[in-house]
Amino acid sequence: MNKMNFVKNGISRLPPGFRFQPTDEELVFQYLKCKVFSYPLPASIIPEINVCKYDPWDLPGNCDQQERYFFSSKESKYPNGNRMNRTTNSGYWKATGTDKRISSSNSTCDGVVGTRKTLVFYEGKSPNGSRTHWILHEYRLLTIENNCVNEIGDWVLCRLLMKKKSVIESDGSTSSMHKINTARSLPRLFDFMMVSKSTHSSSSSCSSSSNNLEVSLDHEETSGHADF
Repeated sequence: MNKMNFVKNGISRLPPGFRFQPTDEELVFQYLKCKVFSYPLPASIIPEINVCKYDPWDLPGNCDQQERYFFSSKESKYPNGNRMNRTTNSGYWKATGTDKRISSSNSTCDGVVGTRKTLVFYEGKSPNGSRTHWILHEYRLLTIENNCVNEIGDWVLCRLLMKKKSVIESDGSTSSMHKINTARSLPRLFDFMMVSKSTHSSSSSCSSSSNNLEVSLDHEETSGHADF
C-alpha cells in the first residue's frame, strides 16, 4: 500500500472533513523522530520549509486554519554557533516561558526525548519590537546518555497558530479589552445598587409622610366633633 501524500506544492491539503490534530508525543516520536532518522513517516502531511525565512502570515497554507505544521531545517545565527536564526523580514521570534520535556509512553525509546519551546512573533527590530498574536511551538529531539543531554538531527518540527485576542495572555494577565470591559461593568453595578437603595429610601420616606398626614387629619376630625 502506497504511503498517503497530502502535501501539494509545499502546502498540506486534506480531504474535506479531515483534520490533523496530533498530540505532542505523536509529533515528536511519530513524525520528528522519523524525519531525523530517515524512517518512513506515517503520512506525508507536513511540508518542509525554513520557517524563519518568512513572516508568519506569508507561510504556506490557509491563515484561517487553527494550526499549521512544518518541518524546518536548523539554520545557525552565527557560522560557528548553535543558536538558531529566528529573524524574519518584518520581525523576529522570541522565546517565552520554559521548555516542556516530552517523553514517550513506549518504554523502548532508547533514551530519546523531545522538547517543546514556545516562541512569540514581534514586529520590528529587536529588542523594541511590537508583540503580535502569532505563536510558534518548536519541537526538538534530544538524547540522554549518562546524564548528558545532546540535541540530535538537522530538523525541528514547528506548529504555527494565532492566539485569539479574547483569551488570557501567556503571562497570566488578561487582555486590555477584557480589562476595559471589566472596568466599565463595575460602576454600572455600583450605580444600580445606589439607585435601588435611593429608591427604597424615597419610597419609605413617602410612606412615612403619608402616614403622618393621615394621623394629622384624623386628629383634626376628632377635634371638630368635640367642639360640637
